[in-house]
Amino acid sequence: MSAPGAAFGTGPLSRAAALVHTLLTVEVLLLLAASPGLPVLLLAGNDPANLPLAALCLLPLGPAVSAALYALHHRDRDLTDLHPARAYRRGLRLNALPVLKLWAPLLAWLTLIAFTLTHFAATGLPGWWAVLLLAVGAGSLLWGAHALVLTSLFAFRTRDTARLAGYFLLRHGRATLGAASLLVLAGGLTALLTEALPALLAAPLLLSLLHSSRPVIAETLEDFTV
Repeated sequence: MSAPGAAFGTGPLSRAAALVHTLLTVEVLLLLAASPGLPVLLLAGNDPANLPLAALCLLPLGPAVSAALYALHHRDRDLTDLHPARAYRRGLRLNALPVLKLWAPLLAWLTLIAFTLTHFAATGLPGWWAVLLLAVGAGSLLWGAHALVLTSLFAFRTRDTARLAGYFLLRHGRATLGAASLLVLAGGLTALLTEALPALLAAPLLLSLLHSSRPVIAETLEDFTV
């Protein structure tokens, strides 16, 4: 009688059910953690004048995403031993302050770039500056994706995390390309359908980010941790 009981929760269907349960739990907790700003962000509209307000509304999203990455990375595969909410709360407690030290400056920098681009005609700059700003903004987003993963899973100093994120930006091109693909997908869903859709699909998108970041995580564990 012990063998069937021992095997329960370890089969493919059980693992799939465990994954779905974890994704749904993490999704709900992420939305709750980001809820102080998301409703205002969705109602604010696309007026460039609302860019500073949008950045302020997105501030809670950094810790919420970081906790989600932590919970998904430490998820249990066994249906009989699932604690995604506990892992999420632990990730939020550990990472909220460290991630804000990177997330807030990144938001401010991206807001400045977006404001400049939306008022580009008034700057008097040549057209190639707009292309340069777009490239810098895209690079900053990809750097931010690496920085979020590193901050969520490792306890480095802020400046060390920033340097490692920049190092991995070119060091692991496939991981960076994977992050770029997810950003394009999220942007496409927002532009073609609704701004709420990427938020509702945040958990599976972040799980994909973790999957594409495996080389970054492996090298960090091997070369930059004791």
